[in-house]
Amino acid sequence: MSDNTQRFTGRAEDYDRYRQRYPSSEVLSRLRAWCGLTSAWLVADVGAGTGMLAEVFLENGNRVLAIEPNPDMRDQMRAFVEGHLGHPAPQLEIIDATAEATTLPDASVDLVAAGRAFHWFDKERSLVEFRRILKPGGWVALIAGDRDRDSKDPAYRPQIDAYEEMMSTHGTDYTGAVRSGYRTYDKMEMLFDGEFHHDQLPGLRQLDWPTFRGHTMSLSVSPQSGHPSHEVFLRELRRYFDTYASAGIFTTPTLCWITAARFRP
Repeated sequence: MSDNTQRFTGRAEDYDRYRQRYPSSEVLSRLRAWCGLTSAWLVADVGAGTGMLAEVFLENGNRVLAIEPNPDMRDQMRAFVEGHLGHPAPQLEIIDATAEATTLPDASVDLVAAGRAFHWFDKERSLVEFRRILKPGGWVALIAGDRDRDSKDPAYRPQIDAYEEMMSTHGTDYTGAVRSGYRTYDKMEMLFDGEFHHDQLPGLRQLDWPTFRGHTMSLSVSPQSGHPSHEVFLRELRRYFDTYASAGIFTTPTLCWITAARFRP
């Protein structure tokens, strides 16, 4: 994960402000039913970013160890939590570490959770680390949400293809593993050998221009200010928005993946 830990440097504020937050009630209801999640569980949120998934478990009353290697993301997490609560969250501990080396003790947590960051991890090494830090019988929960790039709805297929083409042409490295990363969440059963649960929640998201721009600039492949392609990218992004928005609102299909699994003892 060494190269990927810096992908979101300079993007944390946009990430926290414009990315879609996790559907807390849907996530918690499934984890309670599938895993028996209670507020007493100790949760390691690995690749915690700005703390969006940690929020879900804090809402449930859990103590959360937020593992995040990027300093911008850690700072934004602290700023959000203190701004939201008015003080640091006593149930949240922010730790400078990676998915492959969390620094947590053996058999110390009830649940390892990871959100959108999971597809950036070295999966083989991170899963070994997850198994190490989980208590016997502990669970892994993987939750991610993004635009639905594979929607077959003819009302949205042209704009999805156009967005993919725009990002491939004007993004910094939107090819290969980056472009296909979210397909990881469709193949979770290949990573675990124990009990397994999975669900997908379709939805729609509506964005005005500032939100659409901010969301896109939060992506690790969007050229930032100072990059030679930044101005051209923004012009193309605005042209795209004006083409596919209606009355100043861009609507896109979304998908939220929720997975809970255990390792075989």
